[in-house]
This record gives sequence, C-alpha cells and structure tokens, in this order.
Amino acid sequence: MELSNGVKKVVVFDYGFGNVRSAERALARAGADVEITRDFDRAMNADGLLVPGVGAFAACMQGLKEARGDWIVERRLAGGRPVMGICVGMQILFARGIEHGVETEGMGEWPGSVEPLQADIVPHMGWNTVDVAAGSELFAGLDADARFYFVHSYAVHDWTLETGNPLMTAPLVTWSTHGKPFVAAVENGALWATQFHPEKSGDAGAQLLTNWIGTL
Repeated sequence: MELSNGVKKVVVFDYGFGNVRSAERALARAGADVEITRDFDRAMNADGLLVPGVGAFAACMQGLKEARGDWIVERRLAGGRPVMGICVGMQILFARGIEHGVETEGMGEWPGSVEPLQADIVPHMGWNTVDVAAGSELFAGLDADARFYFVHSYAVHDWTLETGNPLMTAPLVTWSTHGKPFVAAVENGALWATQFHPEKSGDAGAQLLTNWIGTL
C-alpha cells in the first residue's frame, strides 16, 4: 500500500491496550502515513503494522483476540508482511506470560515466558542503555550509549530460539539489564519488537522508528 509519493502506510492497531496517539505522532514524525484502526482489511494491507501494548499480559492478549489481531498478525507474518510490537505488544508475541502466579498463553511466535523482573526496584521505569545485537538494522546509526525509555514490571529473561538451518538467519536479540538481563528487542524476519517505548525515547526512538519504516 505504498503511496504514490513513496510514503509508507503504517497502521497502529487499536485494540484498546496501547498508547496509540503517541505512537501515531512518532511514526508520522518518522515519515510514515499513519492510521489508527482495528479494521481488518486496512491492517492487513498496510506496509507496516504496529501493535502497541500497556497493562497486563492477560488483558492485552484477550483484547487482541477479540479484535482478531492475533489472526491478522499471523496472516501478515505468513506472507512476510512487517509487524512491530512495542512493550506488552512485544511480550504477547512470546509463548506465555506469568503474572501473579497465573499463566496465560501468548501468540507463540517465539518460545519463552514473560515473567516478573528480578530486580530490587520494580517497575523498571526510566531510561536505560541496551546491548545491541551485531548486524542490527533496527538500531542502525545509533550510538552505543543511546538510551531508551522503559516502563515495565515483566520481561523475558531467557532466549531459547535458535535456527539450525544454515540458510536461515537467526533472530537478532538485543538485551538490557535491570537487576537481571532481559530481552529489550528482537529482529526476526518480518517480525520486530521492543520492550521499551520508542515513541517516548526522544531522538533515539525517532531514529529507530525511521529505521523500521525504511525497511517496509
């Protein structure tokens, strides 16, 4: 759905659990034509689909299913169409979330569990650096000491997905640390995601979104 002027169309999926307006503004500043919607066809046909998320894992997962967002994400990825998840929008891409001892099934795009942060101070709220994966496109052009804005009490502490096929590119995993190291971003083919909020991360976040849009 690239527009005639070369601008890429990005849909921010509105399922009731994300900072859709701040994401819309940040993507527009990064050069995209942005629409907030849960319309099935528009979400399927956009150049890029952004899935935000705030709040509890279980509630976000339920809201996504009620809006058929899980099906949209799966269908887009099956066709190699780019999807990006932010914060809990990243967490629900994993196999499961565990909150207050209750386990909720996630989308299962990646194995692993979203579990409580193992740190003295929770939630993790504020700016932090990341350990960028070698070869990252998402963080291209950013300094090693670039900081991003995090607000979360849960994270994935163990990454288990590898590829034994030499013809397949292994996912690129970027880490950060709050107490124990946790997954801060993943680049896996058409599916990218960040635990932090690029839309709230100033110039560094703007560069990151520009990088994503540039791959659409």
